[in-house]
Amino acid sequence: MSLREKIRVMVVDDMSTSRGLITQALDAFGVRNVATAENGMDAFRALSTAPVHLVISDYNMPEMDGLQLLHQLRSAPKTKGVGFILITGRAEQQIIDHGKKLGMNNYLKKPFDPNDLRSCIEAVVGKL
Repeated sequence: MSLREKIRVMVVDDMSTSRGLITQALDAFGVRNVATAENGMDAFRALSTAPVHLVISDYNMPEMDGLQLLHQLRSAPKTKGVGFILITGRAEQQIIDHGKKLGMNNYLKKPFDPNDLRSCIEAVVGKL
């Protein structure tokens, strides 16, 4: 069984269009086990009971932004090892540096090309 058939991914974004673009790209790569959440709070609740291998999260969201979600994930024993990719329209150096300090595995700037998303994911989890 290939990695793309086994990997569990959670896509977190408050914009349904963005969630759709990411999940469509994952589907095109053959990744079928994908969950979604509209904000960091909902994602953290879901991940606390059913961890995934990889979280792909937007930065700017209400209630809990992507870096706050990352901090919560890294602080919890069940989720501290989850791969984390931040997707942001604001790829400012201070956001990226803060994410790296918190344990972010990779990031991608919006808008993105599906091939860039695939490369970003493969840099974290290996060849899909």
